Amino acid sequence: MDDGGIQEEPPSARFLTPTRSGGTRWVDGSEVDSSESAAFSLGDERSGETVSAEGSAAATGPASRVSSGTFRRRLGKRPRRVDSLDVEAMSVRGAHGHSSKELTMLSTIAMAFQTLGVVYGDMGTSPLYVFSDVFSKVPIKSEVEILGALSLVMYTIALIPFAKYVFIVLKANDNGEGGTFALYSLICRYAKVSLLPNQQRVDEDISSFRLRLPTPELERAMFVKDCLEKKPLFKNILLFLVLMGTSMVIGDGILTPSMSVMSAVSGLQGRVPGFDADAVVLVSIIVLLLLFSVQRFGTGKVGFMFAPILGLWFINLGSVGIYNIVKYDISVVRALNPAYIYLFFQTNGMKAWSALGGCVLCITGAEAMFADLGHFSVKSIQVAFTAVVFPCLLIAYMGQAAFLMKNPLAVERIFYDSLPAGVLFWPVFVIATLAAMIASQAMISATFSCIKQAMALGCFPRIKIIHTSKKIMGQIYIPVMNWFLMVMCIIIVATFRSTNDIANAYGIAEVGVMMVSTILVTLVMLLIWQTNLFLVLCFPILFGAVEFVYLTAVLSKIQEGGWLPLAFSSLFLCIMYTWNYGSVLKYQSEMRGKISLDFILDLGATLGTVRVPGIGLVYNELVQGIPSIFGQLLVTLPAMHSTIVFVCIKYIPVPYVPLEERFLFRRVGQKDYHMFRCVARYGYKDVRKEDHGFFEQLLVESLEKFLRREAQEIALETSTMEAERDDISVVSEVPQSPACGGDLQTPLLSDQRSVDDNRMGTRDDSAPVLPSSSMSAEEDPVLEYELEALREAMASGFTYLLAHGDVRARKDSFFTKKFIINYFYAFLRRNCRAGTATLKVPHSNIMRVGMTYMV
Repeated sequence: MDDGGIQEEPPSARFLTPTRSGGTRWVDGSEVDSSESAAFSLGDERSGETVSAEGSAAATGPASRVSSGTFRRRLGKRPRRVDSLDVEAMSVRGAHGHSSKELTMLSTIAMAFQTLGVVYGDMGTSPLYVFSDVFSKVPIKSEVEILGALSLVMYTIALIPFAKYVFIVLKANDNGEGGTFALYSLICRYAKVSLLPNQQRVDEDISSFRLRLPTPELERAMFVKDCLEKKPLFKNILLFLVLMGTSMVIGDGILTPSMSVMSAVSGLQGRVPGFDADAVVLVSIIVLLLLFSVQRFGTGKVGFMFAPILGLWFINLGSVGIYNIVKYDISVVRALNPAYIYLFFQTNGMKAWSALGGCVLCITGAEAMFADLGHFSVKSIQVAFTAVVFPCLLIAYMGQAAFLMKNPLAVERIFYDSLPAGVLFWPVFVIATLAAMIASQAMISATFSCIKQAMALGCFPRIKIIHTSKKIMGQIYIPVMNWFLMVMCIIIVATFRSTNDIANAYGIAEVGVMMVSTILVTLVMLLIWQTNLFLVLCFPILFGAVEFVYLTAVLSKIQEGGWLPLAFSSLFLCIMYTWNYGSVLKYQSEMRGKISLDFILDLGATLGTVRVPGIGLVYNELVQGIPSIFGQLLVTLPAMHSTIVFVCIKYIPVPYVPLEERFLFRRVGQKDYHMFRCVARYGYKDVRKEDHGFFEQLLVESLEKFLRREAQEIALETSTMEAERDDISVVSEVPQSPACGGDLQTPLLSDQRSVDDNRMGTRDDSAPVLPSSSMSAEEDPVLEYELEALREAMASGFTYLLAHGDVRARKDSFFTKKFIINYFYAFLRRNCRAGTATLKVPHSNIMRVGMTYMV
């Protein structure tokens, strides 16, 4: 029983079953596809239900019925499957309970300082333009407007970034990763909500999976889980929300550089003679060109400068704010009274509601606290915001309000005009420009990261990704997106020509992302956390209501420029949803076209052709069954490789998959067929930058490990059967499949590991003690033969067998489906990066076969 009080049920059994040639082959009683085993099947795997120890054997007969049980059994962790597909998961299973080390106070403080340069750039530069935009909607007639606007800004920062993100949302992380896709992957691990049906139970053995299931007594968690899993509508709504939030982050990445850079450069107006609006636009475009041109070098080259610059920026905000409060009007502290918010709306009516669109700019970048969590720790982000960012921002806004109490006409350039007279302007201007560039850099990097995660989860077409750092995996550069962002930013600056006009479009994307996060975190509270129902309801009611009010305010600016982020978001939403929709239909078409193993067995070990030395890697998307491309290869090619490996690149809803847990293997057919399935698993933040030589070497080493482990298991089970007749007689009482007749079914040793431990003495679970006759390949002629055949095939080289597929909608499909698949999805497939470019394989080692998928 684990810490959460969840009972571990015994693993399911694995059996030896007869084959057509009279021998035996291994069959896993938990995850065997019907196309791979004609003599054995296990209930309904698609339903996601797990058959108990008795039901595993009974499933060989009529379909076993899973008892209703209690909520504890339904919510508890399912029995771990002992899968012949899995080698690494069996050997590293004891490492799954690893816990992250607690950082020392000094390390936390150092990391908190680093967050200033990455996380808080956007929010830190908001004093450049917030009050100028607010008072462009509400003219200052008395102190009520100033104190009311200040109170709005202060409580908005306290409620959304401080209360919501720092204390609640940051805890909903996915093994230390944050962001919209991290929340989605977290939900996918607790409920089968992914539209791509390639989930496997063995994925839960990955050390980074680390599920902590909800309290079994909470029936609502089971109800939410059932609703998400059984109703496709809810799955589509959840995916739509995630894609919408991601597309809005991309739209925010277009507006942030334009807004930040232009706000910083506009400080030269009135300070430099003749520096008009045209000059502001020209200098802003030059800065943007410089900013996007250096992206290809990576942020690591200048990353060490970010934190000190932003540190100086926040010190400047705090010190100037204190100076203005003391010099002009210390009574602005009255804004701590929320009654001024009421007076602000009472006095200005609809104008005050419109000014909320400018007020929301004070929390732009709040989502970055959660999105950039993977680079830092929760405590470091909390310390930085609580000790530095929050007080400096409040003091800065209070200082500007104190300045406006005496200079109400200095609204347009409030930040620079409120600086102390003298030589302070130019140093602050330089720091402000650098801070604006850093804030822009953070959003550009976040956009790149979102695109990569969307690609990993099958929601974005393949495009070129360049890794700019050998040490930091998250530092990437996407040329297509970089130049697209640059062109869009230049067009926005040249078209709007004013920060106030850009601000009208700026807030929509930010508020939209916040609302998506509120919905997803609420779902996490219901499904995963042990949270009281009253507190769960308070979260969306309180924060959702505030964000909805802000959303209504920013949506009123659609005609004034608010349409721009909606247009960008809609474009990327259509691209991502179409790509995911087409990919799911293509996968389902491949599932329907699987080749029966009976057909392969009837062909014999030669597969009806000539077997030549070499390893053929048949790439496909199936995690079970023999893909239809293999049948096309048998018909098309005059010969077939001596060793065939069906390779599936699969992305798991976890951030990272350890290298030692990368590959899963399963034998396909009998031993003399030399056919295997390999599932290469990656997390959505893993970097696939290994070359084909390293990939091939790692694959062969893992395959050798699989063969040795399989031989060890066979030898050990044979020894166990001979030594312990009593245990065999007990097992023989299990109901047998009609297809297996009266043949003896022997459970895998790991099923009896606890019993054998007491009889065989102390030993390592990950490396069981085997009879000396089975420990070496030299003493096992079958293993020696297989290893020698594998080495000969490897020496002859690898050939990558790929499908050059065309996806078409069936003739009886609706018009909308035909239009989306035959035109839009086909256009994306033709213009995305080819799979061979991603593999980085020489063209001489690639062989393609044409396929048409009717979906």
